[in-house]
Amino acid sequence: MVHGRWDAFDVARELDARGVDVRLYTNYPARAVTRFGVRRDVVHGFWPHGVLSRVVARPGSARLRDHFEPALHSLFGHWAAARLRKEQCEVVYCFSGVAEEPFHAVSNTHALRVLVRESSHIRTQDRLLREEEQRTSIRQERPCAWTIAREEREYALADVIRLLSSFTCGTFADEGVRRAKLRVVLSGADLRKFRPSPDVVAARIQRILRGERLRVLNVGTFGLRKGVWDTAAVIDELANELEFRFVGPIAPEAAGIATRLQALGSTFSPKQAESSLPAAYAWADVFMLPSIEDGFQAVLAQAAASGLPILTTPNGAGSDLVQHGQNGWVLPVRCPQAFTRQLRWADGHRQELADMVRLAHTQFQPRDFATVAEDLERLFAETLMERVA
Repeated sequence: MVHGRWDAFDVARELDARGVDVRLYTNYPARAVTRFGVRRDVVHGFWPHGVLSRVVARPGSARLRDHFEPALHSLFGHWAAARLRKEQCEVVYCFSGVAEEPFHAVSNTHALRVLVRESSHIRTQDRLLREEEQRTSIRQERPCAWTIAREEREYALADVIRLLSSFTCGTFADEGVRRAKLRVVLSGADLRKFRPSPDVVAARIQRILRGERLRVLNVGTFGLRKGVWDTAAVIDELANELEFRFVGPIAPEAAGIATRLQALGSTFSPKQAESSLPAAYAWADVFMLPSIEDGFQAVLAQAAASGLPILTTPNGAGSDLVQHGQNGWVLPVRCPQAFTRQLRWADGHRQELADMVRLAHTQFQPRDFATVAEDLERLFAETLMERVA
């Protein structure tokens, strides 16, 4: 059950391929879900909810979102719970924010209640964003009190909480959630789309060894949660030495920063379909994402699959996807100086960087979604067996 996409469509497709009897409850229309390879008869779509959610989530509509988010989350939860009562299921796998009603619906059954939280613990998330708001003097979009209370009720109702990175698991333990409930199952990437051809890797290595200006790429929302305050500090230092490109939507609170960076020569492209992203990764020499708070950044998995050395922080999946000094660097959060130093090192050590590109391409491939589905099926089976024992 998912009110969005995240990795749910990919997981549903691969679980179905493994012979698991899957029902996918989503606020996408079924025809949209089938474009991700999910069989039509697996999908139960509540598309009017998706339309309303996208209206409320439009850039610049924070007040509208704060007002309607409680009603929308509850609406989806009640819709899913009503359908769930007509099913016989062993596992209810539900994303946080819409899990409370479905979990209550199966509370008197033997169904395993698995909660998926794609970000850090809600209180950790709020604290990190509040700190960033204070550091930058720019208002952040933060969880409201209603959302925090609802999420914590869902944490309590869940039998198992699936976290998508070691960092997010640590935040739950730090907030007092029992470790016995917590399971880390990393997400993945579609390796068929993002693994580059030998020609792309060879061209990248040749650019690096010829001494051309290094190309630094960032993909995803350009927002303060993603560390763009620190990104701007890096570009202030290196705009005349390196080339920077951003692909993705610009969050309203970061629009002024984007305008200033464009004046310094950085280029910005709007959000693109996933099928177009491999070309963006092929352009780059390194990938930079100084996240402040995240769960599993899909773009990091895509960049790793594309053979790009990665610069990121531990506040997300960086420590899970990057082996420091081998396929990239995990650098301190809120420390733009560390990113500047590392980029200057890469610029001055071209042979070492070219060797890292070769190594990243041949040895550091992230998980694909078939592996994610296999791990989840094992998690479900083992947990159900523990109940019987």
